[in-house]
Amino acid sequence: MSEITPAGAGGESLMPNAEQRARLRNIRRLKDKFSRWGVASAGLAVVGALGLIFFYLFSEVAPLLKSADVEVLERYDHSQVTALGDPEHLVLERYEQIGASFTAGGDVQFFSADNGSALSAYQVPRSEGAQFSSLGFGTPVDGLVAYGYDNGQLVLSQLNYKLSYPNDTRKITPELVYPLGEEPIVMDSEARALATVAVQKTARGYALAAATEDGRLLLGRYTTRENMITGKVTTSGRVDALPALPNDAKVRFIQLDKTASHLVIADNQERLHIYDVADATAMSLTETVATERGQVTALQYLVGTGSLAVGTNQGSVSQWLLVRDPQNTYRLQPVRDFEPLPGAVTTISPEYARRGFLVGDDQGTVGIYYGTSSRTLMVKPMTDGAIEQLAISPINGKLLIYDASGQLSVASVWNQHPEVSFSSLWQKVWYEGRSEPEYVWQASSGGDEFESKMSLVPLSLGTLKAAFFAMLFAIPLGIAGALYTAYFMTPKMRGLVKPSIEIMEALPTVILGFLAGLWLAPFLENHLPAVFSILIFMPIMMVLVGFAWSRLPQSIRVRAPEGWEAAILVVPILLTGWFCIALSPHVEVWFFSGSMRQWFTDYGINYDQRNALVVGMAMGFAVIPTIFSIAEDAVFNVPRHLTQGSLALGATRWQTVVGVVLPTASPGIFSAVMMGFGRAVGETMIVLMATGNSPVVNFNIFEGMRTLSANIAVELPETAVASTHFRVLFLAALVLLALTFIVNTCAEIIRQRLRKRYSNL
Repeated sequence: MSEITPAGAGGESLMPNAEQRARLRNIRRLKDKFSRWGVASAGLAVVGALGLIFFYLFSEVAPLLKSADVEVLERYDHSQVTALGDPEHLVLERYEQIGASFTAGGDVQFFSADNGSALSAYQVPRSEGAQFSSLGFGTPVDGLVAYGYDNGQLVLSQLNYKLSYPNDTRKITPELVYPLGEEPIVMDSEARALATVAVQKTARGYALAAATEDGRLLLGRYTTRENMITGKVTTSGRVDALPALPNDAKVRFIQLDKTASHLVIADNQERLHIYDVADATAMSLTETVATERGQVTALQYLVGTGSLAVGTNQGSVSQWLLVRDPQNTYRLQPVRDFEPLPGAVTTISPEYARRGFLVGDDQGTVGIYYGTSSRTLMVKPMTDGAIEQLAISPINGKLLIYDASGQLSVASVWNQHPEVSFSSLWQKVWYEGRSEPEYVWQASSGGDEFESKMSLVPLSLGTLKAAFFAMLFAIPLGIAGALYTAYFMTPKMRGLVKPSIEIMEALPTVILGFLAGLWLAPFLENHLPAVFSILIFMPIMMVLVGFAWSRLPQSIRVRAPEGWEAAILVVPILLTGWFCIALSPHVEVWFFSGSMRQWFTDYGINYDQRNALVVGMAMGFAVIPTIFSIAEDAVFNVPRHLTQGSLALGATRWQTVVGVVLPTASPGIFSAVMMGFGRAVGETMIVLMATGNSPVVNFNIFEGMRTLSANIAVELPETAVASTHFRVLFLAALVLLALTFIVNTCAEIIRQRLRKRYSNL
């Protein structure tokens, strides 16, 4: 038999010759190589982009991990500042240019912080023959310094800095003013020396506390009034005696809070005492507690006067809170112990606007600590002699250190983000004003004395809570719908249903959030019984309709084409939903005294209008198309020979679904669920508009939450760039990205194992 060769119109062969086949193979090989390298490059680009996102987020978060550092810039003798005595108190103003030295003789010398050159000087007034006996100061932001004298008198001074801009150059003019007048006020009518004094500016005026040399305790409250015509300031006030310390203890330190309601005293017997002085007619000693850390050698209120920093002769440094008990009585509670110093604590300098403080000891070591985050930021030797005074600037950028040798050191400080630590972000923290440790997110407020609370636990749990209830709503409907659509529904009906559900994914989530917050949330609140009625009656109705359909004559049932049975349920579903909603007010009257919401409240179940139920339904509605589309494709692509073989062996269609279709399609269904979960975790607009945005820790379906993504969207536009709050929001974004990355990685591992397991089918 002769070989037949295809020929063209001119009789030539159409088959490629050897040279042409070689060229085609080379072209194909080049295309394969290009495709392989193209796909690999695209994959690496995706991985690289993801890595760059991680790198950028981490670069914004990394400064949070850095500890404080202090570097000495200049040293000079305090004698070149003033020759009138050693400083009893040092102050550095906010522009870090001018320092102030308060001496025992009542001299106040302003000087250049950089080189120690003297500027202006003041002499605190005193009565003739009176000698200095004590000095006390309030919280740094007020700049108050009280001088006590040996005749029972006291003078209150205050630092003030005037700003002017001659020739467009900033000029700072320091001065000393006297809020209660230049005339000394009498604290002790018996004219005994004031051994210890304390001062605090309150909302009503000024509060002054003093301990006399014979152990008596005095508390004065003063107010001032300025004549609008003459400008003359008149001072009025009263001094009351407090109960004496028990066991003949001697006062070492006194501290007053900003409300002049609580007086804290450290004695010479290693004890702390708290007095309730809110009512001048009923002042009393509330509590006496042992420090259990040695003799108190330094005691200072932190900003806001809600907590105390305590240092002892053993070098221990601790923070104590004023905690209100169930009887509305304030007590002293030690909450944090920090890394101790090698020597006895000599001085504590609190920061102006944060819960941080600096501590010096008698061996020249400086420690920097932060209360809320419980961080020891630095412990570093700074001088050869004992540190006697520390002064930090209001912006925490420069530090003055005075030691026992008379040297004044000027140091730069880097301490930008002490407010957060692992414990403050992920563990319970005992905040000021709270009765116990809690998880709280409240990063900002209107006042400078606010204590930032930046726990990521409420946000992380809120994210998981929102995703959980959304998946609880979406998974059964999405997967069940996918199974029925792919396996039981006719192609024509599937061609209508599948695109209709998939097009739901194109709905803007801001519209869904808008509808959920403004329509769905009030509707559910007013029809709570309908929610539970639908959950109960809808499945029962479907079973009853199916049972009734199966009992109809065969002649009627055959009129409905196979695969169109779902259309029969449309009207019963609508009627059942309408019936449950219409019955809801009557159910509330019959069983819940007219209000199911109030019934929940009476039984201790809080109900917020915008809650997890609303979010679960709205976000579930947004997630269903993702789960449905992927799962439906997975079920539809199950090989026909598997299902037909199962049916041929006698299995019913439902047995085939459970035993063959679901296992075979399980990798795709699992991928659908994880894709839906990823969508729910990262959703922003729905949870932003429908949750109430309350960062609380609970899994109550009737209470709201705040998610990581919603928190970033709400707070990032309002925070200062490069601030601690700003970087913590980036940390929240990093946590969110890491969460989705870990979940997706684990999901892919499980999917591959499922695929390998059922690939032999």
